[in-house]
Amino acid sequence: MTTADILALLAIILLAVLGLVFLPAWMARRNMRKVVKILLEKGATGIQNAMTVDNLGLRPKSLLQRIGGPRDWKPKALDLLIQSNVVLMTQDGKLYVTESSLANAAWLKPKK
Repeated sequence: MTTADILALLAIILLAVLGLVFLPAWMARRNMRKVVKILLEKGATGIQNAMTVDNLGLRPKSLLQRIGGPRDWKPKALDLLIQSNVVLMTQDGKLYVTESSLANAAWLKPKK
């Protein structure tokens, strides 16, 4: 193997590792705005208007539904939004956003 072959192999390995580490995080962050937009469009603003994951269309697909199709990153994005207290949850598992929770994450507001 020549030096050029070794460098090419190392570059491919580095790109693969970067893809495995950064691609999922980038895709989840990219879908966070979409999740917030869905919540706002469906009217899940405030505890009185909270909606279930099914009503919002954010339930993860089953294994059979995922086969052969692109991965849906919105459920992962929703999990991250819940962890960061941007999307809030009622005691019975319904989801909603408030003006104050969105104000704390101004970078998430959907683009118009």
